[in-house]
Amino acid sequence: MGSLPRTLELFYDVLSPYSWLAFEVLCRYKNIWNVSLQLRPTLIAGIMKDSGNRPPALLPRKALYVKNDVRLLGQHLQVPIHLPKDFFFVVFEKGSLTAMRFLTVVKLEHPELLEKVSRELWMRIWSRDEDITEPQSILAAAEKAGMSTGQAQELLERVSTPQVKNQLKETTEAACKYGPNNHLLRHPPSCTVTAFSRPLGCLSLWPTWMMKPTCCLALTGWSCWHTFWERSGWALCLQL
Repeated sequence: MGSLPRTLELFYDVLSPYSWLAFEVLCRYKNIWNVSLQLRPTLIAGIMKDSGNRPPALLPRKALYVKNDVRLLGQHLQVPIHLPKDFFFVVFEKGSLTAMRFLTVVKLEHPELLEKVSRELWMRIWSRDEDITEPQSILAAAEKAGMSTGQAQELLERVSTPQVKNQLKETTEAACKYGPNNHLLRHPPSCTVTAFSRPLGCLSLWPTWMMKPTCCLALTGWSCWHTFWERSGWALCLQL
């Protein structure tokens, strides 16, 4: 009899391209790695505010690194990721509040569709440079993920309810409590940048650090550049 899967929680915001990369790798390999993946929609703006960190795109040298890094990682991980033409307007002006509230409703009412709807929102903003803030944009993503028009409309009408607002706030606070900008797992030897500069098969090296009872990566500060996961997860937790 095989061992029971470990529970792995991914706190994510579709406004983060690195979270998309982490999301796709975890969804792709969760069965091989024997983990039960729990998706937890979170608001990255809330984490930034709580941690007092500045977004890396606002720092010139890191902004240049992000542009090249995202492109290369997208190629290596076979994720069709492209930065929006008006990056600052999309990320800092439009944001993702309504989209993340919508995903919160999906998790509450139709968790079986959360993965697909999340992916479609990421595809819109980070692959096709399309809007994710307007109601029709969110409905289009939901319908493409397999949700009926009526079903999607019903969920969208709930994004401003106290229940949904409080749930997203609580999830974001939970991510903050894990310690964004505190590296509880430091420099796992099998998770170096070089391991991710090879074909996807090399990703099988990653589970060697899963042997620890509790692992947490909750980053928004970009203060450590030694491993891919320290740059991609910003809130990636592994628990027994």
